[in-house]
Amino acid sequence: MPEEYVIGIDVGTTAVKAVAVNREGSVVSSAEAEHHLSSPFPGWAEENPEDWWQNVLKTLGQVIRDAGSSARAVGVSGMVPALVLLDANGQVLRPSIQQNDARTTKELAWLREHLDEEAFFQATGQTINQQIVPPKLLWLRRHEPEVSLQMRWMLGSYDFITFRLTGALCVEQNWALEGGFLRAEDRQWYLPMFQVLGITPEVLPPARRPHEIVGRSLAEVEEKTGLPRGTPVVAGSADHIAAALAAGLTRPKDLVLKFGGAGDVLYCVDRFLPDRRLFLDYHDIPGMYVLNGCMASSGSLLKWFRDQFAREISGREDAYQRLDQEAAGVPPGSDGLVVLPYFLGEKTPIMDPLARGVIAGLTLSHTRAHVFRAFLEAVVYGFAHHVEVLNEIGHPVQRVLVMDKGAQSPLWRQITSDVLGLPVYHLTRGHTGSAYGVAYVAGVAAGFWDWSFIEQVVSVNTVHEPDGSAHSRYQELYRIYREIYPHLRADLHRLSFIQSGGEENHGPTR
Repeated sequence: MPEEYVIGIDVGTTAVKAVAVNREGSVVSSAEAEHHLSSPFPGWAEENPEDWWQNVLKTLGQVIRDAGSSARAVGVSGMVPALVLLDANGQVLRPSIQQNDARTTKELAWLREHLDEEAFFQATGQTINQQIVPPKLLWLRRHEPEVSLQMRWMLGSYDFITFRLTGALCVEQNWALEGGFLRAEDRQWYLPMFQVLGITPEVLPPARRPHEIVGRSLAEVEEKTGLPRGTPVVAGSADHIAAALAAGLTRPKDLVLKFGGAGDVLYCVDRFLPDRRLFLDYHDIPGMYVLNGCMASSGSLLKWFRDQFAREISGREDAYQRLDQEAAGVPPGSDGLVVLPYFLGEKTPIMDPLARGVIAGLTLSHTRAHVFRAFLEAVVYGFAHHVEVLNEIGHPVQRVLVMDKGAQSPLWRQITSDVLGLPVYHLTRGHTGSAYGVAYVAGVAAGFWDWSFIEQVVSVNTVHEPDGSAHSRYQELYRIYREIYPHLRADLHRLSFIQSGGEENHGPTR
């Protein structure tokens, strides 16, 4: 009898990944297909949902060809809260506006004037910031009114894929929560937000829990991919929450760092306990929450560096390994270079869409290797800022678990340990991350296992211990890192407006 398995698909910032996971929790097949983030104007971040769908068909077909035709359920995870707009016929109206898009400065100011921000925070655990969906809707009404008029449905990235797989419309609960539309404790729509936007809740389909089966695969999808007839599809999961599940994040004081296109910081709590500097999500496990942060640029920052400054190797599979090798020859602290990684503005913990990237301390003696290492260090300084916040609110970190594609770098893992001064555990099962986590959610729905089984399948590949000398050096540089942004904040804001021609970043004049 063919081996049964469940499938997890992750729609990431830079690629779609798919994995097939058997009843023992082992990956039996995987596939990946890249797509591109578009930033046609400063602060913009958009992608083409049709590119995601084509990559889903490609990767889904590949894992089924490799693993056989015994798939029992499918789950999809994705970026939160990316915004996909559909018309009444289910057609995509425009490119998605990504969660790290930073074009809505004026709309954020307007929303703060017209909505009771304290009541909103107490109900949803969210602040009025560049990530939530309402400012994007206000921007569209102002700059693309024809799109606003045609809009019938709002979905997230993974909700869109679930819709294409099944024809069923829903939004997973964390998209609705982080989008700014859902009350956290009773999971009802936060009506004041709809009222201030001048829309009704009917523009959103029902909010569903991750492991709820929302539909079954369509015949046309089965024909293209080899999915068995009527394969159940669950509501899915926010990518960072699926990653937390895949890491076995089920207990306090463990911290997961996810080195994806964006950088995620994940910390488990058992009650609704919001903080304005962090995001709050439902855990995939019922009854739990995840305090988390998201840095707008992490792996996407390195990809930009590779493509702009290492073009002779950018097309090679080992491009990042070669850049790592160069950077490994540079001492901790990059000989006095400090980078602010705010190349797409920044979300947590500073919540500033007008922040910009900075390379401080450059001299003629610095090389490409110095700058690349400083970029690696900058991302970890951003993680350290989140750890500082967690400590302030009474959530100490005892162990750091790292995962996702960027965590495959031994150099980046060691830098993380040295900056934080904590042991760093690299999680692996041959293929980890959001795709695995959402496959696990699908497996719960299919009856393969319960929520506790995840602790039996989590494995650690490598443990990195902090080097005392490097940690001392990084503490000094981290203090400088923390001081640079407040000193330059006003100037970075002025530069942001200059980059946009003295206006908000709304693109070409119509």
